[in-house]
Amino acid sequence: MDRISSECRDAQAPAGVTSAAEWQTRIDLAACYRLCALYGWDDVIYTHITAAVPDQPGHYLINPFGLRFDEVRASNLVKVDREGVVVCRSGHAINRAGFALHAAVHGARPELGCVMHLHNANAIAVGAQQDGLLPLSSHALRFYQQLGYHDYEGLVLTPSEATRLVERLGAYPALLLRHHGSLVCGRTVAEAFVRMETLDKACGLQLKAQSGGVPLHTPPHDICVQAQRDLEAGGAPEGALEWPALLRKLDQLSPGYRG
Repeated sequence: MDRISSECRDAQAPAGVTSAAEWQTRIDLAACYRLCALYGWDDVIYTHITAAVPDQPGHYLINPFGLRFDEVRASNLVKVDREGVVVCRSGHAINRAGFALHAAVHGARPELGCVMHLHNANAIAVGAQQDGLLPLSSHALRFYQQLGYHDYEGLVLTPSEATRLVERLGAYPALLLRHHGSLVCGRTVAEAFVRMETLDKACGLQLKAQSGGVPLHTPPHDICVQAQRDLEAGGAPEGALEWPALLRKLDQLSPGYRG
């Protein structure tokens, strides 16, 4: 932590000295990358997860471009501004084109602490289906009428497409990018990760159910609505209870993320 603080001072970065709150966010974000690698959601060096830096409006943490998700650590995450310009001295570059999507979402939803964009196979497969995610499981019901869809417009995110994308996300916790992947957000890294896990599992269960080749049964609309409300409102915020357990798992399987 001291080394990172020194780098910030040397660069005279507008963010100032790294705080304890930023260091904890770095640990959580690095853990999120490592967990995604363990779950098989990574795409070599592509896709990104960003976290807002606490008490530093307009500054975000992102993975170094060129590193695998399982190589991300708290200390090698890169701090950038809204334009993707690095604000602390770093030996790493970032994918500024990839950051554009995150910048658009963070800018439209300042309450968000974390934005995850993945090319996870289950989400791509379900997003390519005309009807999208179906209410076939409790996992899917978490997103009943709470999931946006964005049609594929090509590889490069233009400013006009960014506007359309954030409009389709709206106040939802998640968005399926058709033929592309998923986007999930949360107030914390933990909340975003648990939501992503729920969405990925919902998509995977749908594909398994459809593979049976028989007609599928879905609950009545009013039951789906009530279940979604209950799942969203039930108990602690998403991730609050799960995150410590996930970190214990990560400490056993991929402990280098804290450094």
